Amino acid sequence: MKKIGFIGVGIMGKSMVRNLMKAGFEVAVYTRTKAKIEDVISEGAIWCDTIKECAADRDVVISIVGYPRDVEEVYLGEDGIIASARKGACVIDMTTSSPRLAVRIYEEARAAGLHALDAPVTGGDSGAKAGTLTILAGGDKEAFDACLPVFQAMGRNINYEGKAGNGQHTKMCNQIALAGALTGACEALAYAKAVGLDARTMLDSISTGAAGSAQMTNVVPRILEEDYNPGFFIKHFIKDMKLADEEAASADLKLGTLEHILGMYEELARDGMENLGTQALIKYYK
Repeated sequence: MKKIGFIGVGIMGKSMVRNLMKAGFEVAVYTRTKAKIEDVISEGAIWCDTIKECAADRDVVISIVGYPRDVEEVYLGEDGIIASARKGACVIDMTTSSPRLAVRIYEEARAAGLHALDAPVTGGDSGAKAGTLTILAGGDKEAFDACLPVFQAMGRNINYEGKAGNGQHTKMCNQIALAGALTGACEALAYAKAVGLDARTMLDSISTGAAGSAQMTNVVPRILEEDYNPGFFIKHFIKDMKLADEEAASADLKLGTLEHILGMYEELARDGMENLGTQALIKYYK
């Protein structure tokens, strides 16, 4: 598996492409705006003018795009990945998307002689750059095993979650837990400021104990620097939380905390902050 097509070269995708090339893979790329990835092309990625061209004659085709509607278009369109990939290829959607859509793609790919995995990631832009992403894969175990060297070029914590759709379901669990952890960290910071604590001393004091989390370690320091640049966009987190809430409802489960946090982020988006990073949640408390 040496030839890879990569569709959707955004904030995380760029670093993932670079790590695949460092691992010795030949990587062809397609994204909507070529000008935004001229740096990756200059480093050796092969530009393709269409999805069809990027998917054709590749051992593996990877996608990481924005929304489920984009995933559907990329895979199931007339000249999409399923119609264009060669028989026997592995197609891997690494977007956080709908579990039900992942199952549909798996079934249509199998009918076309392809192997499909849903393999969303966690770790943000820093994990993508470092090649330390957590990868959550659903689909056939044989396909997962065959693609393991590809995953190892991009991540460290690589997990087989079971049948098609399970990768996405596991990512929903991650986003549910993340929403609570990030809100807790922001509320601790808001409280510290309200009662006159030094925020950095507070952070140093509690972040290595029972209250510690990746949010305390990685996100709150960015808040203290008033750095709201997106490692992960608010608009994409809203999408993820809506997906999780819909899947919970379909399982007759109500997630009240998730719904409340979703409402907080939607308020920020209405105030024009949808393109800031998720750490901008602190602005809700201001």
